[in-house]
Amino acid sequence: MLKGRLGLETARVPHADRHGLIWLARGALSVQDGTLRFLCAGGPDLDAGDYGIPFQGISLVLLGPGSTVSHDALRLLARHGTGLAAVGEDGVRFYTALPLGCDDSQIARRQVRTWSDAEGARLSIARRLYAWRLGEALPHRDITVLRGIEGDRMRHIYRLLAARHGVEWRGRHYDRSDPEAGDLPNQAINHAASAVEAAAAVAVAAVSAIPQLGFIHEDSANAFVLDIADLMRDQITLPVAFESVKLARDHPEIALERHVRRLAGRTFRERAVIPTMIDRIKELFDADDRADHP
Repeated sequence: MLKGRLGLETARVPHADRHGLIWLARGALSVQDGTLRFLCAGGPDLDAGDYGIPFQGISLVLLGPGSTVSHDALRLLARHGTGLAAVGEDGVRFYTALPLGCDDSQIARRQVRTWSDAEGARLSIARRLYAWRLGEALPHRDITVLRGIEGDRMRHIYRLLAARHGVEWRGRHYDRSDPEAGDLPNQAINHAASAVEAAAAVAVAAVSAIPQLGFIHEDSANAFVLDIADLMRDQITLPVAFESVKLARDHPEIALERHVRRLAGRTFRERAVIPTMIDRIKELFDADDRADHP
């Protein structure tokens, strides 16, 4: 086959002109007559049927539980630069993703440049992340001081949100070796944090950012994922956690983690959490490619 036959070597649609994410679950992703198709068994979000997938018009396929994918489908997606990520129900877990991403390495290169300048650009990015979380830009330039201020405010927010949801709050207690050891509110926060981190991992993969290079978190192999997940702590993670505690008390026959997963998944969709994270990452590195962005 001749390279470039019929112009296919340059047939890819730029990611800036694509429509983002598509969620698929409970079906088989395959190729028929050169078209990507999803044979769905049916579920809460998609009726049973045989669907053609416009793979050149999307950036990332999120493949949920109960699904299979053929070798031909992987080949076609890779050929057109469309990513594929295996996720949990509604994206509350992130299992793996193809090493594919945007048309260029702009975000990754900007991330490396800012991260490598520890006393200048890296601190500026950290301060920007804190400003988004706290609602104001703090004058402090010491990361330790910023962490302390954020910690004090979070303790207040824990109490405020717990009271708002009618949940008794005795403080944040987390044993990394035994996440199930805490009381119900602490367990719910752990489960909700895992779900939001999965959403952040999808967002980081979608823009081809580097998970290991965080600006507030440092030691974790997913440090940047944790940075992005924390942006949603007040608005998504904690409300989901405390509301799930109420649901678990009303419906004790369902495990707390299940309540958290269901509520987190519904919230992700209703609040467009992953697209919001993607936009934040682009804005963070001044790489926003939305058509209406100045």
